[in-house]
Amino acid sequence: MLTKGLLEDLPLWALIAATVLLVLAAIEAGYRLAVFRKRQSEKSVDAPISSVIGGTLGLLAFLLAFTFGMAASRFETRRELLLDEVNAIGTCYLRAGLVPDYERVESRKRLREYVHLRAEAVKQPQTLPQVIARSETLHDELWSLALLVATKDSSSEMHALFVDSLNEVIDFHTKRVVVSQYHIPDVIWWSLYIVSILSMAGVGYQFGLAGSRDFAISLFLALAFSIVIGLIADLDRGHEGTLQVSQQPMIELDRKLGASAP
Repeated sequence: MLTKGLLEDLPLWALIAATVLLVLAAIEAGYRLAVFRKRQSEKSVDAPISSVIGGTLGLLAFLLAFTFGMAASRFETRRELLLDEVNAIGTCYLRAGLVPDYERVESRKRLREYVHLRAEAVKQPQTLPQVIARSETLHDELWSLALLVATKDSSSEMHALFVDSLNEVIDFHTKRVVVSQYHIPDVIWWSLYIVSILSMAGVGYQFGLAGSRDFAISLFLALAFSIVIGLIADLDRGHEGTLQVSQQPMIELDRKLGASAP
């Protein structure tokens, strides 16, 4: 079963919009706090506050870079696993030609269906749970055929090659399903947003101490931060969002196997 991260229930546009509002609210809160304190005291606190705000913004930049790197790494892992699975299926299909006629025909038939399911899931992402369930059923059927091959001639190296390649197909399927469930931990999202609120409130506080504020600058800061957050969230979504691993290798393999069908 596919699991979701903390922010995956929100559409990306809603996440970006909510983040913009949150940042603007934090800046405004910081500004009002500074104005209130200035009315209560005439002491200047500009120098130490500037240092604290600078350090907090540096920490925020570090958290953003760390989180972005984590999301980008998992995106690259998903891409590599797709290529590995495509290669494994292609190898298994070729090695099926080394087994007896019945097992060869049935194995290749199921492998073609397996690839076609994966390729069609690109067009209809909502069917992914059903595709995974059917894929695992095909694994069982293919493994039963592999057992038949093994019982006919357990000493055959040719048959062993087919069994090994089928085992790789199953392994890569499991890896892709498991990796798709990996997301940025919720505690990192909470930490990122808490530090962001504190940092932006500090910026607003600085505006208040200076006695002026510029809404255009605040909006620019909110938009820039929100776009980065949206990009991180997009990379973190395994089967949703705009930044998806291209499934073209699987589509090309589906076309190739379909053309080679008897």
